[in-house]
Amino acid sequence: MYKILVVDDEEMIRRLISKYAVYEGHSVTEAGDGMKAVELCRNGSYDIMIIDIMMPELDGFSACREIRKFSDIPIIMLSARGEEYDKINGFELGVDDYVVKPFSPKELMLRIEAVMKRWRGKNDSLTDKNASKNEVIEFADGGLKADISARIVYVDGRRAEMTPKEYDLFFYMLKNKNIALTRDRLISEVWGYDYFGDDRTLDTHIKLLRKSLGKYADYIVTLRGVGYRFDAEK
Repeated sequence: MYKILVVDDEEMIRRLISKYAVYEGHSVTEAGDGMKAVELCRNGSYDIMIIDIMMPELDGFSACREIRKFSDIPIIMLSARGEEYDKINGFELGVDDYVVKPFSPKELMLRIEAVMKRWRGKNDSLTDKNASKNEVIEFADGGLKADISARIVYVDGRRAEMTPKEYDLFFYMLKNKNIALTRDRLISEVWGYDYFGDDRTLDTHIKLLRKSLGKYADYIVTLRGVGYRFDAEK
């Protein structure tokens, strides 16, 4: 059972999500605006948050930005728009998944379970006492450096700020450098076999990753009709 925080200025949407979540055995707390969401996250403990973008007082993007300053709670963002800009903005803030309205409540429940499964897996791996020793990989005479175990990337000596999923994607590609990685393989290995999202999410994260890598962006090669490859020889 999860403690879910549902944030939407539309009461009918909140009630719909709450109805299905409670039916699945979860507990739900509701908020009608971003300011309340920040307050609840600061003073309470929740397993996952579902938040709309367009809200009064404080929109979803601004609320997530504030919450990320003190919490790494998994977040699913809701929006009436399916524009790529919204997705990119959300993923840059560390949002875990993105659902476009209107949506199927049953699908949303499956997405919650998928996000939480990935979340538990990530945290388990970070606390594994048998974790491998420090592994540092360098390219371009040290211009691009990745500390795998510390989850830190340096671009020309400066630390690159990446979202958790960007790190996951980048490190997976590094460990499989010079290998053609199909879209299906990347999605299944980085997001999980039970991922219910749009496969365009992969393309969005590749764009974000290239932006984070700066002048080394072209190390990630697009393979038309196949997927991507991290080309360590470029």
